Amino acid sequence: MKPFTSLSSPAVPLSLANVDTDQLIPARFMKRPRSEGYGGFLLHDLRRGGAGDTSAAVLDEPRFAGAACLVARRNFGCGSSREAAVYALADFGFRCIVAPSFGDIFASNAVKNGLVPARVAEEDVERLLQNESLLAGHPVVIDLAEQVIRAGNEVVAFDIDIGWKARLLNGWDDIELTRAKCREIDAFRARDLIERPWAAPSNNRPD
Repeated sequence: MKPFTSLSSPAVPLSLANVDTDQLIPARFMKRPRSEGYGGFLLHDLRRGGAGDTSAAVLDEPRFAGAACLVARRNFGCGSSREAAVYALADFGFRCIVAPSFGDIFASNAVKNGLVPARVAEEDVERLLQNESLLAGHPVVIDLAEQVIRAGNEVVAFDIDIGWKARLLNGWDDIELTRAKCREIDAFRARDLIERPWAAPSNNRPD
């Protein structure tokens, strides 16, 4: 997984709350293989006017071309546990989602796929959604090490689980996270073999 330290890119202002995983990628598109890319299906119905709703059409505005950050309102990624919702965001090019709160499973899936779920206060999200520099498509800086967002002259702090932060900064997936603890694991095994020799497999027991 690619490490995340900071990024500078336009940020798409999505002025919606309670964006659920069914909206992030409608189920009918999940029949396609991931290898084809899910980015084109991100928020499909809210971008293309499904049921007359184009509230996510902002994603396609030229001023936000190449955006790697999305700013939304509370409870982003609620609903089902489908990891394809994160795939759609990642395949579109996003590496950070800024919101006051996230669906728990969505946030966990995001981190496992290198996507930063940056939690900010509701009043700070509203300030970002009205920030002139952000709305003009100027780059916003997301600094994970410092846990701050810089948009023009605005500086906003964000929260993230300390374990998730370490994973993202180092680019660790589940296997790499385990490997990072190899010394502790080896030390425990050696100690446990002495303290509980009867519990070890027969081929590992001391003579």
